[in-house]
Amino acid sequence: MKKSITAVLLTAALAGGATLSTDVQAQVAFSDYVKTQHQFAHKHKDDADVLVLLASETEDGAIHLPEMWDPQVRSIVQSALALEDFTGKHGQQVELLALPGFYAKRLWVVGTGTAMTRADAEKLGAQVAAQVGEAADTVVVHAKGFSDTQVAAMAHGMDLRNYRFDRYKSEPAERPDYTVHWHSDQSDAAAQAYADTQPLAHGVFVARDIINLPGSDGYPKAIAELAQTAVSNYDIKATVYTPEQVKEMGMGALYGVSQGSQHKSHLLVVEYQGGGNEAPIALVGKGNTFDTGGYNLKTSGSSIVRMQTDKAGGAAVLGAVMALAGKDAELNVAGVVPLSHNLISGSATLPGDVLVAADGTRIEVVNTDAEGRLILADGIWYARDRLKARAIADIATLTGSKVRALGTDYAAIFSEHDALISTMKAAGESTGELVWQLPLGPYDGIIDSWLADIQNVGSPGAQAGARLLQHFAKDTPWIHIDMAGNAYGTSASGIHPAGGNGYGVRLLSEWAENYNSASSESAAGTN
Repeated sequence: MKKSITAVLLTAALAGGATLSTDVQAQVAFSDYVKTQHQFAHKHKDDADVLVLLASETEDGAIHLPEMWDPQVRSIVQSALALEDFTGKHGQQVELLALPGFYAKRLWVVGTGTAMTRADAEKLGAQVAAQVGEAADTVVVHAKGFSDTQVAAMAHGMDLRNYRFDRYKSEPAERPDYTVHWHSDQSDAAAQAYADTQPLAHGVFVARDIINLPGSDGYPKAIAELAQTAVSNYDIKATVYTPEQVKEMGMGALYGVSQGSQHKSHLLVVEYQGGGNEAPIALVGKGNTFDTGGYNLKTSGSSIVRMQTDKAGGAAVLGAVMALAGKDAELNVAGVVPLSHNLISGSATLPGDVLVAADGTRIEVVNTDAEGRLILADGIWYARDRLKARAIADIATLTGSKVRALGTDYAAIFSEHDALISTMKAAGESTGELVWQLPLGPYDGIIDSWLADIQNVGSPGAQAGARLLQHFAKDTPWIHIDMAGNAYGTSASGIHPAGGNGYGVRLLSEWAENYNSASSESAAGTN
């Protein structure tokens, strides 16, 4: 069963064929994840199951209905909206059924607020998708007065919500399968703007697949092979270092985390070159494919059962590089994903052992459950030493301290570089994957070790993890994203279905372009 499940995932990622263009292959790959379709030419047939009327919030609360509607219908709708105190606030919704002489079986009037951002539009699209479910074959959306990018964002939000990970169900439920007809002011522009979202959605879908894959199927080698297949239709170079090569490169921190497992550590590197010969921006993602905690065993059943999600940072990195390559972004970006499998056996790393990282740093492993920073240490070294990255962003489900500090609405960021911080905050605001800066200091000495050069834990916990990673970034501009608690949900919410949500794909891809643009402008200003 394990082999067949993995084969299904690889086949899905490979859909499209190597000879297809990026745009075409992205659309083909969509069919493996969602069945819904979007059309941007006006639909004139009188057979819509649902008509969605988007209504902006106004100061006087008056909702403007299309002039072509029958006066009786307009009167009924206005009365219903008044009874429900509908003012057009974002997310407000009123449903009317079987209106006399109306060409749709159902009418939903949905509020968009006063100024709908990209993130707002995506959430609104997801809201509509969640309600449609399997209840319709044809949906018409009246989006007159909204920009092409707003329309595209709503369609994108619907796609993100309609993803399902159902490969382990013997009889999976039918996926939503309907066509959405968008009536907008600029159909061609909206269609193009929507097409531009597809590489990003594909990156999110692949990331979700990786996150959701159980530990016994999604071990390091399997994830590396899945990633190679997923990027095979993109202009991306994928390199996989075997456990023997990891060891030969001196990456003892990465190798040590998996030495107790039959599935030893690998290193995945994906590189996209769209910016000439400039040094790349490096994204480094934690790819711990399952985390028992090692000899510091996780004792909570509710915690350990979801530890396949510990590879969410690595999944985000892969998805972000795919998204950037898919849109032909004009920059060079490299994704570095250290892959490990933290199990217990007679050969596993013990508490108190000392591991030697690739840069020669000796790390005392005070807690084997603080393994993410160990594998990231060697990943960051690779980005700095081998790729000569001009900036590094690492992302990981790293610490419980972050969850206790910020919950799950924000990811924590740590950095001493203003340009990285400002561009990351802007990316969070744009995508809705919000970040909040936590301090790196003054916490001198929190990872000092009497036995080795440094130790892998300290207090405060989130800062200790960040300070360890900063040690390996050295003088390269660096930012750390602790996304603990953000990667998974037990139930659907917003643009996310239940399970792994692909958090970080949108944030990282947006940030890489933001930072590239800001650094280019800065360089131009100094010349």
